Amino acid sequence: MTIEELSSVLQMQEEILQFSSFTNADAWELGNLIVAEAAKRGAAVLIRIRLNNGYTVFQYGMDGTNMYHEQWLTRKENTVRLTEKSSLRMYMDLRERGETLADRLLDEKEYAACGGGFPIRVEEVGVIGTVAITGLDHVSEHDLLVKCISKYLHVAEVPRIRAM
Repeated sequence: MTIEELSSVLQMQEEILQFSSFTNADAWELGNLIVAEAAKRGAAVLIRIRLNNGYTVFQYGMDGTNMYHEQWLTRKENTVRLTEKSSLRMYMDLRERGETLADRLLDEKEYAACGGGFPIRVEEVGVIGTVAITGLDHVSEHDLLVKCISKYLHVAEVPRIRAM
């Protein structure tokens, strides 16, 4: 796939994977679904669901994760909160334009342009938070989130990116 095609798929994913509402109970269920899928893959990941006001409604670190992983999650969440799009989509946008985070006046210590952060978008409301994961390669992180969110929302047909 070309960069433009990949970007188009990422945008379609975000349009399709919208919640009608999102509660703490939704965060718990979605978070546990992600934990189960990561365990099935034998992955040691850190997962966090955080609202835009900074409140963490779900977090789980599998054995092998640490503060380093938390720092990565925070950078991914910052990117999603600022751009209201997935952190992998930000990565593709920068590649498409031949830019870096610095070109957008963003500090790499605060933001990350890589997979693993996905917006929690509520229909007719907008982006209210982020679900983020770290511990795998960034394309696998993004795909795991897309798979689990689509399963949680009972959406069967979501285009996926498994490799770039």
